[in-house]
Amino acid sequence: MNMRVSIWPGAGQAFGDILAVARHAADTGWDGVYVADHFMPNAGVGRDPDHPTLECGTLVAALGAAVPRVRIGSLVYGNTYRHPAVLANMAATADHVSGGRFTLGVGAGWQVNEHEQYGIELPPVRERLDRFVEALQVLHGLLRQPRTTVQGRWYQLTDAVCEPKPVQDPLPILIGGGGERRMLRIVVEYADVWNTWGRPDTIAHKARVLDEHCAAVGRDPKAIARTAQAMTFVDGPVPDGLPMPAIGGSPEALAETVAEYRAIGLDELIVPDGMLGKGAERLRAMDTILGIVQAAA
Repeated sequence: MNMRVSIWPGAGQAFGDILAVARHAADTGWDGVYVADHFMPNAGVGRDPDHPTLECGTLVAALGAAVPRVRIGSLVYGNTYRHPAVLANMAATADHVSGGRFTLGVGAGWQVNEHEQYGIELPPVRERLDRFVEALQVLHGLLRQPRTTVQGRWYQLTDAVCEPKPVQDPLPILIGGGGERRMLRIVVEYADVWNTWGRPDTIAHKARVLDEHCAAVGRDPKAIARTAQAMTFVDGPVPDGLPMPAIGGSPEALAETVAEYRAIGLDELIVPDGMLGKGAERLRAMDTILGIVQAAA
């Protein structure tokens, strides 16, 4: 299986550095570039909550215009931050700017300090997921139908248009999340692409649960691409106590894990750039990672 590999430059760095990573990815054979949707770091994992952070929607449009060939995606837009009708228009525009290379990644929203500082409501999980389902109905309708009417509890659209439609027909919708009872069912009902954090064993388990949801609703599991990411280390041991799943530590260890991802049928490995160093060191690490993935093909 030809597993794709994409880079995820952190938005808490200068635009010039993000652009350098994205252009290097395009020049050397990477498949995609993703951007997270946050306005500040998560204060709950020991980061500086005041560290400057660039906004996702503007970044994906800029990268779509400035960087050739690779797919550009959001990983993922938080539903609580924007009305889904506004987001549909943003996504269609980003797809036109990029020439049909945009992937619309969306999620239910979660980061507490952003909601607290900006006065944005963060509902309990059940209500948040209910709202997310309605938002997905809005996105599907506006991006894929001539006109859309949704009379939901949280979103009401009447004979609404979103023009121009995306270049892609359909524009892929990626849903980020790993909750096995509810979120993976939402993935099956609305997503073209599924994404979550995890090492191969975690992804394999959740993929089996996803397949069970597919069987329950009669959807072909092969219709949903599977993507995953983990903090990635090329040179140097993986530290203990990290807040997110991690892989690598050496090129040899990374190669073993890449082979495991490929063996479980992962369609795309997404590599955050936060542990790859800076400047020329980061670009060399990217070259090493790409070489490992290509060698395992």
